[in-house]
Amino acid sequence: MRFLPCADSGLLVELADLQEVHALYAALVDSPPEGVTDLIPAARTLLLQLDPQRADVRAIEEAVRGAEPRAGLRDGGERLEVPVVYDGADLAEVARLTGLTEREVVDKHTGAEWKVAFGGFAPGFGYLAGGPQDLVVPRRTESRTAVPAGAVGLAGAFSGIYPRESPGGWQLIGRTELQIFSIDRDPPALLRPGVRVRFREIG
Repeated sequence: MRFLPCADSGLLVELADLQEVHALYAALVDSPPEGVTDLIPAARTLLLQLDPQRADVRAIEEAVRGAEPRAGLRDGGERLEVPVVYDGADLAEVARLTGLTEREVVDKHTGAEWKVAFGGFAPGFGYLAGGPQDLVVPRRTESRTAVPAGAVGLAGAFSGIYPRESPGGWQLIGRTELQIFSIDRDPPALLRPGVRVRFREIG
């Protein structure tokens, strides 16, 4: 565990892996140390946002070191079903990489319960973990300059949905019409840490 200052109102905790991040997040999220206003998990870090008027960084570090990690990412009880048309440009390539048929790729993707491990990359983008090992594939060797909003992809052990058009290097297997992020909604993002996701094939 390593602590790094982040600007003037943050403290970044570096950990070994995603499992450690989730365990520490679960330990702190319900009763964060005095002066901590938000906790933001990532793949191997946990960012503590601080209130500069109240935060004692040394005391916060001691509290974090003394926290008893809990197993897994806290489940907020939220479930989200995502309807997907599986006609992605990289579906055949994912089948080739995994040794599965395209039909088997779709069945495994829809057959798993995924969970938002953390957010990043773009507002509303959630990294979904918990899928089958069979679907672990590398990112594309060359990123696309424009991936359409709603594109569903795979990269490493994660699945994800592009909330808006943007560059990207994930392997695209399908698309959804579901609006993943909207500033007119409260909360704006459907994919928040702890939300469980099931993909449903349509079309």
